[in-house]
Amino acid sequence: MADQVQPAADAAALERLGEFALRYVKPGHTIGLGTGRAAAAFIRALIASGIEVRGVPTSRQSEQMAREGGIEIVGLDAVDRIDVTIDGADEVDPRLNLIKGRGGALVREKIVAVASRRQIILVGFEKLVRRLGEHSILPVEVVPFAAPLCMRLLKRAGLRPAMRYNADGTETVSDNGNLIIDCNIDSTFNARRVNRELLEMPGVVDHGLFLGIAHTVLVAGADGKIRVMNRPR
Repeated sequence: MADQVQPAADAAALERLGEFALRYVKPGHTIGLGTGRAAAAFIRALIASGIEVRGVPTSRQSEQMAREGGIEIVGLDAVDRIDVTIDGADEVDPRLNLIKGRGGALVREKIVAVASRRQIILVGFEKLVRRLGEHSILPVEVVPFAAPLCMRLLKRAGLRPAMRYNADGTETVSDNGNLIIDCNIDSTFNARRVNRELLEMPGVVDHGLFLGIAHTVLVAGADGKIRVMNRPR
């Protein structure tokens, strides 16, 4: 039987989310600029608002978009802190743990998130899950030299790895010059155990589990309303 298309928040809902997120931005802030459809909606809203901020982008795509919109771009070497990061996610559980990285920017996204005083995540309602793993993909970024070893170690760990390829058949390369391996997981996997195991694997740069990092999640609901979820204390 063919897979059914699942309902999802549309482009207009993401644009409303991006505009809503402006309430967390103040003039003079240094903003972490995420990657992906929801983050792009926020960047467009930020440009349109005219609020003067500095941006720390998590990808070349986000950097180009922000520069073209007149946002000052800075690196981590030029700032003492990032006031807030606005980004998207692929999965969000009830405790605001995340899976990210389908856009391939997971390493820079995690670095910028951890460097931020606050991380705000924008998602459509379809990204909410009861347990991480329901959408089945966990991205892992690896050093190219170590890719064959990482594939073997990931298989041994039961994570069913598959190298990510572009539409033209070439291997997907991150902005850091590394390769992306997608692990086929399900909601029975133990996120904290896998987090530890991945970080101990030689050649793994980082992975798409963002545990205990997000502070607030803004959700575009099926009813058109925006729901605010804050991390449980």
